[in-house]
Amino acid sequence: MTSAQTIKFETPDQGEETARADLYGLLATLLYAPPSKALLATLGSAQTEGEGVLGAAWTTLVLSARATDQETVREEYEQLFIGVGKPEVMLYGSYYLSGFLMEKPLAALRTDLALMGLQRAGSMTESEDHIASLCEVMRYLIASDDILQANITMQKKFFSTHMQAWGLTLCDAIIAHPSARFYADVANLSKVFFEVEMQAFDME
Repeated sequence: MTSAQTIKFETPDQGEETARADLYGLLATLLYAPPSKALLATLGSAQTEGEGVLGAAWTTLVLSARATDQETVREEYEQLFIGVGKPEVMLYGSYYLSGFLMEKPLAALRTDLALMGLQRAGSMTESEDHIASLCEVMRYLIASDDILQANITMQKKFFSTHMQAWGLTLCDAIIAHPSARFYADVANLSKVFFEVEMQAFDME
């Protein structure tokens, strides 16, 4: 499993699936580490057009990126997700599903990843149940040329098994944190996007 790559913003006519993969990639990048100055500038220069709640959440994040700077966002990320000792907001599925880190949900996830031929890259310091890693897997399942992997059935199964039960809870925790500003907008976009994904999967 590779770490998230720098997001490439696509024009609307390049397809819904490309847009889905790109959004998962962007969330993976933003949630794995503080964004670089270049990424923050790219995000801030993105178009704010879009319809519905997802478009509104996207616009809010773009405007937030324009109104802040890389150092401020870095400090916010470190305060929320790193801190001294226990992070103020956990980004790991096992914590939300079992109350502890490195528990059975992580073992089950590793089993499923192995069945898909995926494993954590050596350069990654976070465990596979980190929300960024899961978003990156979803990006892969949408964008991969492997037709056995990149299909809606695999996407639905992975999302419902490893993300659906706790993803919204995580987003709510970030949004509610008094120190969350830029990342409150990241979490809001994540929550709206996950809800859209759930609705789409339910229709399959």
